[in-house]
Amino acid sequence: MLFASLTTFAAVQLGAIIWWLVVGLIAGALAGLVMRGGGYGIVGDIIVGLVGALVGGFVAGLIGLGANGFVGSIIIAFIGACVFIAILRAVSGGTRRSTL
Repeated sequence: MLFASLTTFAAVQLGAIIWWLVVGLIAGALAGLVMRGGGYGIVGDIIVGLVGALVGGFVAGLIGLGANGFVGSIIIAFIGACVFIAILRAVSGGTRRSTL
């Protein structure tokens, strides 16, 4: 019985990880396009989107908003990702990226 519970728990955790990766990718890609850029690549978009989801979720929690469902999660993560990109660009000194 314990093994079945652990297997179910692992499946739920894997589902949650995949959920956040998909939300992060979509939010990061949209934020990269909206913030006058071409994105940061798949891994960069996921990272920006995930950090944006954390920032957006924190700010939404402070003002009493909550994300309902997939679309709500993407909207909050998108807003957070835009804020995160703006902070990154302010700290790094602009939108220039070096290409090799």
